[in-house]
Amino acid sequence: MTKGPHDVPTAAELVAAVRDFLESDVLPAVEGRVRFHTRVAINVLGMVEREIELGPAQAEEHAARLAGLGVASDGELAAALRDGRIADDHELVVALEETVRAKLEVANPGYLVEE
Repeated sequence: MTKGPHDVPTAAELVAAVRDFLESDVLPAVEGRVRFHTRVAINVLGMVEREIELGPAQAEEHAARLAGLGVASDGELAAALRDGRIADDHELVVALEETVRAKLEVANPGYLVEE
């Protein structure tokens, strides 16, 4: 990973520190509505942290998947599907599954755990 213009801690590390503070110090000390909103904030910060860390590679992989299907954007993919320019075949299904997997890796990786 290349060193950017910013010093440490990184944005992901700052987000993780705030998330840890909310989880360790705030959550045990609050109840009711504030406890619920603290849990929501913890989940949101986890998503932001994962997007910061995974997002750049995921964006490259998504662009490659779209290019493999002969389109440059999600909107172009949707239009091509509506117009019947892309076959509903194994390649499309795999690309869509990989796209959903990438979204879940950020939004809620717990859904990817096989039981």
